[in-house]
Amino acid sequence: MVIKGIAASPGIVIGKAFLINSQTLSITKRKIPKEELPLEIARFEEALIKTRSEIIEVKKKITNELGGEHGEIFDAHLLVLEDRALIEEVIAGLKKDRASVEYVFSRVLERYTSAFTRIDDEYLRERLSDIQDVGKRILQNLLGGEKTMLKDLKEEVIVVAYDLSPSDTASMQRDKVKAFITDIGGRTSHTAIMARSLEIPAVIGVEIGTREIKNGDTVIVDGNCGLVLVNPDRVTIQKFRKSKKELAELQRDLVKIRKLPAKTKDGYHVQLSANIEFQEELSSVISHGADGIGLYRTEYFYMNRSGLPTEDEHFEAYKKVAEKIKPQTVIIRTMDLGGDKFISQLEVPRELNPFLGWRAIRFCLARPEIFKVQLRGILRASAYGSLKLMYPMISGVEELKEANKILEKCKRELEKEKINYNRDIEVGAMIEIPSAALTSDILANEVDFFSIGTNDLIQYSLAVDRSNEKIAYLYNPAHPAVLRLIQNVINTGHNKGLWVGMCGEMAADPAMALLLLGMGLDEFSTSPLVVPQIKKLIRSVRMEDAQKMAKEALKLSSGNRIKKFVEEKLKRIAPEFITGKGR
Repeated sequence: MVIKGIAASPGIVIGKAFLINSQTLSITKRKIPKEELPLEIARFEEALIKTRSEIIEVKKKITNELGGEHGEIFDAHLLVLEDRALIEEVIAGLKKDRASVEYVFSRVLERYTSAFTRIDDEYLRERLSDIQDVGKRILQNLLGGEKTMLKDLKEEVIVVAYDLSPSDTASMQRDKVKAFITDIGGRTSHTAIMARSLEIPAVIGVEIGTREIKNGDTVIVDGNCGLVLVNPDRVTIQKFRKSKKELAELQRDLVKIRKLPAKTKDGYHVQLSANIEFQEELSSVISHGADGIGLYRTEYFYMNRSGLPTEDEHFEAYKKVAEKIKPQTVIIRTMDLGGDKFISQLEVPRELNPFLGWRAIRFCLARPEIFKVQLRGILRASAYGSLKLMYPMISGVEELKEANKILEKCKRELEKEKINYNRDIEVGAMIEIPSAALTSDILANEVDFFSIGTNDLIQYSLAVDRSNEKIAYLYNPAHPAVLRLIQNVINTGHNKGLWVGMCGEMAADPAMALLLLGMGLDEFSTSPLVVPQIKKLIRSVRMEDAQKMAKEALKLSSGNRIKKFVEEKLKRIAPEFITGKGR
């Protein structure tokens, strides 16, 4: 059986499945006499105290082993324990139903769970695991049951679960867990973040994993492609073992070049940066030899909270990143909320076509009071390291000018308040809409650099919803229209004295990276895990040969022909990126 999911963390692993029982604890209703109510309330308070102590211990453990960023995950758990509304609802339920506290608490927990599952915001829905994790701990302490965790594993396994709570991953024996498979979750889920940080292969959102995979089944996890193969035949196992061996050999080679520059054989140097969403990814950026951060997505900073972040919160977060990466550069993308990333506290109305609607820079310009808070935070942090900022989803010069006016107003305010900031901070525009690519000569007069966001540029140029499986075959980064837009942006930027980077997934594809190098791209920004592979590719070629290849490729009439042509060239230059997938 082959199960498709989300590729959350790369790598290939073959091993035995270990299922975590994620069934809800079964609690029957037990009536209690009125005089025992104080005892039930006392039991509830004791369970809360014990749960708090357990979470603090887990937080200490994970902070010591992985750093404070991961430990902060459990702050949300502690807040659940201090939620007066939840506590008072349980006590009121006890008095009303006169049932055991574990039964009353389980009913309250069910109502909270039901409310969260109805929330449209994906990120907030995923935070449901925090409530469930704390709730499960409280119930286990009330019932006095045995806690089944991943700390007692006796052999190497591939963990299969409906979901993995922070407590599960914090307490596991990491040397025994070879990979994760979960039924639910997205790239912002705790499981995905932890898997990438720990560099454990993971496929999440498989939906049917716990239903179809049995304890002890032989499982192949391909975290590069998001595939899970259950009880494969001998030929398939041999094929994946070969791929795993090739990847391991490639990784050993990549370690050797980690600290070397991304420079071609004939001395052409490119900037090789990393994309991040969370501060806990910084250690991965450094360990994989990136030249800095080419895209710091800040919209996730607005999520999993009851209110909007303050200016000081913005400042402290960006300052921390700037100081840790210093002297290398961090490019902060201003909030790209909208599309599938709206959050409840902003009271944004639902739209028929959210990806074409009120999002990113459009939202920021309409709500300058929110936009200014972030801009001031970025400016203040710029005094502590090399920070740049860029605006997302620019469609024309009017938006760019208006955004810069707000930025200038923030600068004047800080000067009046005698607050330090880098007065020469560079400002860039993301080119991810065809109108921006076609008018890049006009936009170039208002910015210091361009960063091409290919995920949306391809989607908008080809009218292809990349999440729609029926037309996924049309989503082709090598389409001549896409390449011509990119080439126009690169040429225009260079003619205007700007450097041009790319932070979309296209930059992480070795074949496309080879083509983009030849087209003159100055900066590649990818997932930290991909950085060494693209560096090896760049160091394997001559710029002169890449330019010649790109010139020939751009003469071809279809995306499929271009892709095939480039892959053939790649096979001759660096065959490991074809045979071992290279990523």
